[in-house]
Amino acid sequence: MRKTAMVEDAVKPAGHYSHAVISNGLVFVSGQGPVDPETGDMSSSFSGQVRQTMRNLDIILRGVGTELKHAVKINAYLSDLANFAEFNRVYSEFFPGEPPARTTVGCQLLDIMVEIDCVADLAPK
Repeated sequence: MRKTAMVEDAVKPAGHYSHAVISNGLVFVSGQGPVDPETGDMSSSFSGQVRQTMRNLDIILRGVGTELKHAVKINAYLSDLANFAEFNRVYSEFFPGEPPARTTVGCQLLDIMVEIDCVADLAPK
């Protein structure tokens, strides 16, 4: 069964897509960026953008009944791979133990330094 989800507290999508799709016990979260959903502001620092992007993923995951610690796969997109070491350091704050599988790609992003999407298990009831 496939179910789309829009999470009220999350940043509004910039295009025609759902925040997440739930299918077969997994949650597929669309790529998130570094905009603070409460203020609309964005950090000018790379580490600040990574932290907010990770928080934005967690907002959506919690909105559908799971959380970031249940992530099984992360895809990260960096506007500059020279920031990889800093990305890895900040990312490890969110996954101090057993991290999910991850792919990190350098790419062109419009007015942001990072975008991240994920796949997560639904939390056990």
